[in-house]
Amino acid sequence: MAGLRRRGRSDAAPTEGTWGRRGRTPVVPVSGKGSGRVSIAGLTCYRPGQRSRLIYRTITHRGRKNERRSFGERDYIALLDAAHQQLDGPIVCIWDNLNTHVSAAMRQMIDARDWLTVIRLPAYAPDLNPTEGVWSHLKRSIGNLAVTGVDHLLAIIKNRLKSIQYRTDLLDGFLAHTGLTLEPDTT
Repeated sequence: MAGLRRRGRSDAAPTEGTWGRRGRTPVVPVSGKGSGRVSIAGLTCYRPGQRSRLIYRTITHRGRKNERRSFGERDYIALLDAAHQQLDGPIVCIWDNLNTHVSAAMRQMIDARDWLTVIRLPAYAPDLNPTEGVWSHLKRSIGNLAVTGVDHLLAIIKNRLKSIQYRTDLLDGFLAHTGLTLEPDTT
């Protein structure tokens, strides 16, 4: 083992560390074609006495002219509307301060839904957001993955997210990692 050294990468591609001979930096090939990108929005849903849920949506961006490169207000509201139908009840959404989450258009759409209550997280608090655990877990699972194109990447992402959906213990662990609970504070 004296001749091997573990190296990581810090560029844009999600990679994991790898092993290589001392003095020779391992190279992990990634496609530089830029054939598109996949955006994901998701909700981790918790209700006392019921199983935890992960509800998500994906959008594939193919780099076309004037194409939005991320989720917009209508996309996020569509996700919340779908969650409302699936969960069949009111939703308390705890959100970060992403610009589309706090826009005037979003406030107007939220106000039009009497079943939706939105609570904002502090300015920068990813450690309080259990959905960040989902993204971290997903990124670790696709590190060093060589894909043939954006459609291949989308298929793999959907497969990995579907497997997370069935692991309620994992979803519960993401909530536990934040230190938050579903129990009301009695103090």
